[in-house]
Amino acid sequence: MKRLCLMLLLATTTACVSTNATMLNPSPMRRAPVPVDQVRIYRTADQVPSKYEELALLNSTGESSWTNEQKMMESMRKKAGAMGANGVILDAITEAGAGAKVVGAIFGTGSERKGRAIAIFVLPDTTAKK
Repeated sequence: MKRLCLMLLLATTTACVSTNATMLNPSPMRRAPVPVDQVRIYRTADQVPSKYEELALLNSTGESSWTNEQKMMESMRKKAGAMGANGVILDAITEAGAGAKVVGAIFGTGSERKGRAIAIFVLPDTTAKK
């Protein structure tokens, strides 16, 4: 019974990050999904190697005691890829303050880690030599 409870707890905590997307300039032509392992993360727009189109604003949230930055970024990559984006430009990942964490622990309400980013489609570099 303990093992079953532990497995159930593990299953429910592995998906603790949720990401929603707000489309920018929605068009009738949808892009094909991109596998998550092909969605690159960029810390700044200057790191993007060529021109790109902004597809959506991404907002992620997760319980701070069960998530970390890596899980936040993976959730963003997954959502971006499903929308046809091949890149994500990070904006910010914020932690709940110490006070919020203490209050959450005392009252059992938890505290949230939040992340923002922009899902992009990096256009092929047409100046590259073949």
